[in-house]
Amino acid sequence: MTEFIRKRAANAKDDILSGITVALALVPEAVAFAFVAGVDPLVGLYAAFMIGLVTSVFGGRPGMISGATGALAVVMVSLVAESNAMGADGENLGLYYLFATVILMGIIQMLAGVFKLGKFVRLIPHPVMMGFVNGLAIVIFLAQLKMFPQITNEISFWVNPSTWFSALFSNGEFWLMLSLVGLTMLIMWVLPKMKATAKLPEALIGILVISAVVIFGKLDVATVGSFIRDGGGEGLKGGLPQFQWDIFGKVPFNMQTLAFIGPYAIILAAIGLIESLMTLNLVDELTETRGNANKECMAQGGANIITGLFGGMGGCAMIGQSLINIKSGGRTRLSGIVAAVLLLMFILFASAYIEQIPIAALVGVMFMVVIGTFAWSSFRILNKIPVSDVIVLVAVSSLTVIFDLAIAVISGVIISALVFSWENAKRIRARKRMKDDGTKVYEIWGPLFFGSIIAFNEKFDVNNDPDKVEVDFIESRVSDHSAIEAIFNLVNKYEAAGKQIKLTHLSEDCKVLLYKSSPKFREVIVEAIDDPRYYLAENPEAFTKGLREYKL
Repeated sequence: MTEFIRKRAANAKDDILSGITVALALVPEAVAFAFVAGVDPLVGLYAAFMIGLVTSVFGGRPGMISGATGALAVVMVSLVAESNAMGADGENLGLYYLFATVILMGIIQMLAGVFKLGKFVRLIPHPVMMGFVNGLAIVIFLAQLKMFPQITNEISFWVNPSTWFSALFSNGEFWLMLSLVGLTMLIMWVLPKMKATAKLPEALIGILVISAVVIFGKLDVATVGSFIRDGGGEGLKGGLPQFQWDIFGKVPFNMQTLAFIGPYAIILAAIGLIESLMTLNLVDELTETRGNANKECMAQGGANIITGLFGGMGGCAMIGQSLINIKSGGRTRLSGIVAAVLLLMFILFASAYIEQIPIAALVGVMFMVVIGTFAWSSFRILNKIPVSDVIVLVAVSSLTVIFDLAIAVISGVIISALVFSWENAKRIRARKRMKDDGTKVYEIWGPLFFGSIIAFNEKFDVNNDPDKVEVDFIESRVSDHSAIEAIFNLVNKYEAAGKQIKLTHLSEDCKVLLYKSSPKFREVIVEAIDDPRYYLAENPEAFTKGLREYKL
């Protein structure tokens, strides 16, 4: 027991300090995403607390931070608006429909965990992963631009040079904030390089130093408090989350409601799981450890059910805060727990102090996260990888910025799958030879599936072939229904021409597929084959065992 505690307490100091840093960075993010979704800031803060706590305790990836995210908020805004239109003025019906949707979203995510769908994240190719990281870094960067006075990330702002020139070069507030952001980044860059301060959490030190400069220098800059009030909120202070009994009174639980919130819940669940599982993979690579994807699905789902019942807007893993945590030394569940609990303490007891933190300090931290998140190596490898992978990488990055993460990743996977299918479709080959008895043998090489059946059919010359034909599948596999149908039609063509056709060297799994599809295949498949190549292909374990015994 002592050893168990000792191992988990070894990193306690770094986990606690990184948890404090993450908690400070969570405040403006949660508030901003609440404004995007069109709900009260406390709804975003409660979501960050509850989701962060539940996933830290029960999630499949220690050190990963979850909370309210912008990817989900942009979907929620239309849900809230449509729901509000269904009720009377001031009824705030959109909020309760949002809670109901988040609960359904959580149920869908838990079902994904129950059916172990988390393993499908392995199907995401590396170019998609790099595109996701790059796109998300750009999204985080653009989100920070809106924090600067008179600056926006809208395209219409930047296409008019006179507009942004005036905003940037005649705006004293802009230059003051830019200076503070730059100082924060400088502190975070210098501290790890100095031997005396290498182990200090640079993000937390940067926030504290800039806060002291602003407070004691009495500088007039945007703070967390002014940010909340400018967005229409009354302040950071609130109470404990309350169970939302009004959900059951204001949202009718019938098929009409399910038809309305169902599509939103499915989209939110998909975005949440994709972002969470891809962040999990990224943290795995950074820490050289392995998380549990299915366990994370269950935790994310349970967290969203709880946050929906207690008045939160729902959420998922946050790549920015997760990277802040990892780079600050957070490795265990303690870091996420500290961040979540401190966030609640800020809401309950320390709102006056947290509201004094300059937005510039938090923007500086996020800019350093952007620099650390972006896969700069992608520029070096552009001319070293296949053109198709370059297209996928650029497409996923662009779609992440233009639309959202779910569309980007799904599009990237589809493009990669189509390219893979096309490349494999071109690899079907047929070696032709004649036996002593006059039988013509077609030795098929390559996968036989929907993409390669046209090339497969072109290999055969039914009219000019001899009376006996053998199709050898020792270096090929029958993969799908299209392949089965192609073989069935080929057999019928030869028999219609009055010729005999036999299929040899089919693997056991291929024979099961063919026998199940039609009894006719039992007449043409040759079972008894005296060929050592076939034995080794079908029994690789026995072959390995034989080699081992031979060496002994």
